[in-house]
Amino acid sequence: MEIVVKPVCSRSDLRKFIHLPKLIHKDHPNWIPPLYSDEWEFFNASKNKAYEYSDVILLLAYRGEKVLGRVMGIINHKYNKLHKQKHARFNYLETWDDREVSAVLIQHMEDWARIKGMEKLVGPMAFSDKDPQGYMVEGFDEPVSIATHCNFSYVVDHLKALGFEKDVDLVVYKIPIPEKTPELYLKVAERAMRNNPGIELLEFTRRKDLKPWIRPIFTLINETFTEIYGFMPFTLEEMDDFANRYLLIMDPRLIKVILNERRESVAFVIGMPDISKGIKKSKGYILPIGILHILLAGRRTRQLNLLLGAIHPAYQNRGLDTIMGSAMLESARKQKMEYIDSHLEMESNSKVRAEMEYMGGKVYKRYRIFGKTLSKVTEESSSDSKLKWAKMEQMLLSPCG
Repeated sequence: MEIVVKPVCSRSDLRKFIHLPKLIHKDHPNWIPPLYSDEWEFFNASKNKAYEYSDVILLLAYRGEKVLGRVMGIINHKYNKLHKQKHARFNYLETWDDREVSAVLIQHMEDWARIKGMEKLVGPMAFSDKDPQGYMVEGFDEPVSIATHCNFSYVVDHLKALGFEKDVDLVVYKIPIPEKTPELYLKVAERAMRNNPGIELLEFTRRKDLKPWIRPIFTLINETFTEIYGFMPFTLEEMDDFANRYLLIMDPRLIKVILNERRESVAFVIGMPDISKGIKKSKGYILPIGILHILLAGRRTRQLNLLLGAIHPAYQNRGLDTIMGSAMLESARKQKMEYIDSHLEMESNSKVRAEMEYMGGKVYKRYRIFGKTLSKVTEESSSDSKLKWAKMEQMLLSPCG
């Protein structure tokens, strides 16, 4: 039976799109469901502000009435303009191990991108680097952390067979938390405090004390992440939205901020307990009792996840990272944590990687963003081909119109 690709145009379609992965991954021991309340907002054009500056298409592949796969296409016009690119993105590609289904979905992505005048298709990427990006290519036996993809190895094989190549790699380190911070590391941190008069390390015990620093932290991210692959600056609204979504599950003891003499935030690091087991037990639903599973998992875990960190350019290479690092290690030890998951780091970020390796870290997971240069749309010779292309173009340009 022929594979038919249809756009997501109704709430019923979106429900199929959102819940397909749990069918595909039902026997996948490392798969962690998403938080479904977040999914309904992320894929909702009226609630996700990124839709305002992006073209988006959601597609489902069917054979008869059965849904076989899904994919999301994105053209982030703001990012393309900023970086002078003509790139489309794909993400949330999910299929069973069926190359034909993957090929049909990706072909639709390529056609959509060409029709929109794009020159390259990259993915998996969503609106920015804050969304899950990259497919795992190493470490399939390792547990998956929050905000990263959990994929079967066959997905990578499908993309390679379709002509996709490595665009960038992101690596994840596993770093042991020592029983005692190395003396040399402490001395460097102490010297950094002496050599930077006027700076102050802020540590927190209550979430409400964090709130005044949310916007300053994200403003600092905007100032320092400009060269990071896929980064999109936060708007004020996105800063507040991020805080509202994650503050409840953050542990204030694992957030460190450094202020200068004018009490401006010049450096920060955000860690959080690994809550993946709690999300799995909750089956992706916060209510009615899912939040209790999540919070309990955060208290019991022995893994610290590093999420974000930045140092203002004027304060880099001055040892501020060791000040925050030594404080973070002390906080982690107090919570009986045993190791750190670094989250995704650019393979090319040699400075950050060197520091992690100095602390005994080893790469234990690797993710890859793929890319494919697109051929230009050409005139079809036969009338049948022209008619077929015209129908395809109409569906992709006005999927629900």
